[in-house]
Amino acid sequence: MTYDVSAILFDEEKIEKRISDLAACICKDFESKTPVMISVLKGSFIFLADLVRSLTIPVEIDFLAVSSYGNSTVSSGVVSIKKDLDVDVTGRDVIIVEDIVDSGLSLKYITEYVKKHGAASVSTCVLLDKPEAHKDNIKIDYLGFEIGNDFVVGYGLDYAEKYRNLPYVAVLKEEIYK
Repeated sequence: MTYDVSAILFDEEKIEKRISDLAACICKDFESKTPVMISVLKGSFIFLADLVRSLTIPVEIDFLAVSSYGNSTVSSGVVSIKKDLDVDVTGRDVIIVEDIVDSGLSLKYITEYVKKHGAASVSTCVLLDKPEAHKDNIKIDYLGFEIGNDFVVGYGLDYAEKYRNLPYVAVLKEEIYK
């Protein structure tokens, strides 16, 4: 799989350091609270696992699966729920954990969805953001890294369900997905 990548953007050490910094900010902001951390499947499960192990506050965890890509490299713009929440978020502080923000449409949809379920507060924690690709204004409260408009894989991010297990974030060679 490593021969399919053209460049490593963030290695394991850089990711680990940034997650530690994000966890420190979250712990400070949610001191004496127990937020519900909602991982957006499938891409953010590795990020969530490392993030929660770095937290020193109690948290609850839930998962939400949405679809807007299929096997494409471009979002369809239509977001649908594939796996709903199991935890009642009414009156709770929620942190949505997302692997990557491209257009921002999915994150905006999920944020509004959680708010409609009565969350007391909704924050977002995103590993990677592509600001050039945004189609709407979105707020990211805790951001790992900003990247360009390259198609990236690894550390949970995939192309056609492959490459999630790479321990780093890398740019996928264009000939693989074109």
